[in-house]
Amino acid sequence: MKKIAIMGSTGSIGTQTLDIVRNHRDELQVTALAAGSNVAAMEKQIREFHPVIAAMWTEGAYRELRDSVADLEVKVVCGMEGLLEIAVMAEADILVTAVVGMIGIRPTIAAIKAGKDIALANKETLVTAGHIIMPLAAAHGVSILPVDSEHSAVLQSMRGENRHRVEKIWLTASGGPFRGKSRAELADMTAEEALRHPNWSMGRKITIDSATLVNKGLEVMEARWLFDLRADQIQVVVHPQSIIHSMVEYADGAVMAQLGTPDMKLPIQYALFYPDRPPLGGKKVDFLELAALTFEKPDVEVFKGLGMAYRAMAAGGSMPTVYNAANEMAVSLFLNKKIIFLQIYELIAGAMAYHKVIENPTVEEIIQAETESYEYIRKVTNC
Repeated sequence: MKKIAIMGSTGSIGTQTLDIVRNHRDELQVTALAAGSNVAAMEKQIREFHPVIAAMWTEGAYRELRDSVADLEVKVVCGMEGLLEIAVMAEADILVTAVVGMIGIRPTIAAIKAGKDIALANKETLVTAGHIIMPLAAAHGVSILPVDSEHSAVLQSMRGENRHRVEKIWLTASGGPFRGKSRAELADMTAEEALRHPNWSMGRKITIDSATLVNKGLEVMEARWLFDLRADQIQVVVHPQSIIHSMVEYADGAVMAQLGTPDMKLPIQYALFYPDRPPLGGKKVDFLELAALTFEKPDVEVFKGLGMAYRAMAAGGSMPTVYNAANEMAVSLFLNKKIIFLQIYELIAGAMAYHKVIENPTVEEIIQAETESYEYIRKVTNC
């Protein structure tokens, strides 16, 4: 029986993780759940999965949940202290980090120090603190198992191979809902249109990031740390069918690829059971029905998020934090109809130009860079 703690249990990744638990109740047990403010969803999850601890991020949600589950034997905790308590609890073998934002960094560090494996769905953890996380995981003998479909595909394509013979990796991108559109067309695109992803069912923020190609930029940075690669060893290719989830090219020219339907449950389950492959329901790839698998070069002139990610990675230090934080706030403003789609790029570029890089930032300096990026965007947008 593998015992799991889930941070971000009411979000897209969290709820799909719980779907997998439902199908493997003899092998998986939920010992802790954490969420932001969705008390109703959390209460339902507690009553079904009976965790030892449940955490809510906000004080109000904590009090409401505490009262609503007073009849149950569950400890309700709050805020960062609550997340840290879950991260180090003895009753968990693996921590699923599916929260959005940099609040995932401290609990991930605490869990690694406590010897927990990490099923990583929180990009910000490695984008901003990869220089801290990966050496720490190596020192404690902890596995960082990616939940992103692309990074999971790379992990699967490297399994059993000599990683020193990796020439480069190919991260595939669907192209998002605006693939093929011009810059002029993007100016009029609404949040509702941006949220209509052609292939994947994801959370709102990551769906917008897919539309801007910022998500792929974050994945490039994450891959750099996960697989110890240089920037020039990470190539992005647009693959509209989303059947090939990523590929690894070796020194002899061989290319290993992982294929499957666009379903996040596959990489989630692979991380939870690694290196095993238990059965997973759902639609499978039928190669007799596939008309074609096509590939395109990403349009970095129109979708500027990817190119800015490479520049942030080249600058290093605290610059990836600024890229991530500026995007996070810009996407929030876009979803709330405060800015237009193309302003997302402008705000990221402005925040990066404004920032003075800190080399090898501490967690405190990472959080400070995030705060300064937020303050910059508030100043220039008056929002």
